[in-house]
Formats: sequence, structure tokens, C-alpha cells
Amino acid sequence: MPSFTRTESVHATPEAILGILADVTRTPEWLDRCTQLDRLTDGPLAVGDALRYHYTQGRSSGVMDGTVSAYEPNRRLTNTFTDSMMDVTVDFVAEPIDATSTSLTHTITIETKGLMGRLLSPVISRQLPAQTTQAMAALKALAESGQ
Repeated sequence: MPSFTRTESVHATPEAILGILADVTRTPEWLDRCTQLDRLTDGPLAVGDALRYHYTQGRSSGVMDGTVSAYEPNRRLTNTFTDSMMDVTVDFVAEPIDATSTSLTHTITIETKGLMGRLLSPVISRQLPAQTTQAMAALKALAESGQ
């Protein structure tokens, strides 16, 4: 099961960072593969909200259905996504360092399904660190810019 964790010190408050993450329409700003992330549930963000993740991978594109599986305002957001080949858990935890900085930890875990998923697992394991590191760098830059 491929998994990777990255922690960054971000010169922004947990509120600012989680505000970006909770606004799913902003996901393509920091996650290159994401072309669109839809929240299919009305009202304030909450555990159980339905999500739909649209992505590109090379020349292919796809869609995964998901849910908000954990949410603690200004501290944690975890989304889970699934399709026929994999289950993906995307977790962010923000811990204040001081009044203006945050330690942000991002963990992504991918559980592959079926023969094709098992065959792709080594490739996913090799690509996951670079993809996660790139996403964290873009998210950090966005949060630090105050946009």
C-alpha cells in the first residue's frame, strides 16, 4: 500500500491554510493533477460531505467519488476517494508553531484494488513522494502569499 507523509513549516496560520483546503474550488491552484474538485453537499463543510475529484494523469483523465472523512476546523481535514482501481486517503493536519507559523503535515495513502492496481502499486510508490512534495510546495506558497 503506497503511502507518503510530508511536513512543512508554513508562514501562515492554521486558519489560513485550512481555509484554502476547505474551499475545494481552490484545489487545482495547488494540486497539478486536479482539474476540478466539487463538493456535492450544501451547507458548512462537515464530515460525510460528498466530493467528486476530476483529474488528469498523463494523457488520461478520470473522476473519483469521495467524502470528507474527518474535519476539525483550523486543525485537520481528511478526504477519501475511491474508484475501481484504488482507494485514496488525503490527510492534512495543521499545528501552530507560533502566532504566524504552522507545521503542516500531509499524508496520502493509496490502497490499490485488483490485478491492475497491484501492478501499478510500484509505479505509484515511486511517483507519490514527488507529487506530494510538489503539492505541498504549491500549497505553502499559496498560503504564504495570503491569497
